[in-house]
Amino acid sequence: ICGILYTITAGKGKFYCYIIGLCGSMCYSYIAFKNSLYGNCLLYMCYYIPLQIIGFFSWRKNLKEQSCEIIKSKLSDKNLLICISILVLGTITCYYVLKHYNDSNPLIDSITTFSSIVAMYLTVKRCVEQWTLWFIVNSLSFIMWLNIAMHGAKVYSTLVMWGVYTFLAVYFAVIWQKELAAKKIFDYNS
Repeated sequence: ICGILYTITAGKGKFYCYIIGLCGSMCYSYIAFKNSLYGNCLLYMCYYIPLQIIGFFSWRKNLKEQSCEIIKSKLSDKNLLICISILVLGTITCYYVLKHYNDSNPLIDSITTFSSIVAMYLTVKRCVEQWTLWFIVNSLSFIMWLNIAMHGAKVYSTLVMWGVYTFLAVYFAVIWQKELAAKKIFDYNS
């Protein structure tokens, strides 16, 4: 519930989403640890929880006056290339580390873990590109947890959560793109 509420309020550009996200991150850390998804567990404990706090203050400083929503942004081509390079190198490194520690699904866990690191950074920076990464993370996470469920674990609420996250990533990608396109048209006409 916390994760879905966080995603909805983040998608709407509300800075208080990070308070909800903090609660959700703590709960998910525990679930990932119990299911031997150590990459996901460490990601939440060592990265998401601190970034929830950083994001709260960062978004609060970048609000539109009338709507109290954040000012959304888009990466430059150069920064997009840098993000993709970091993503590929980080994922490969993460894969070998997780494989060494007998992660239950090192390939998908490494992709979702490192993509989440980049996506959360882009979230704090208010970049529309975050939603594409969240779609990849959420889709693969759904598959990863489906595999766990098929092996007898009762993780149905986690499956529903990842399914909803996948839908919300597509929905908010469209919403943010439309808003940025409208802003660009407005900026050109000003």
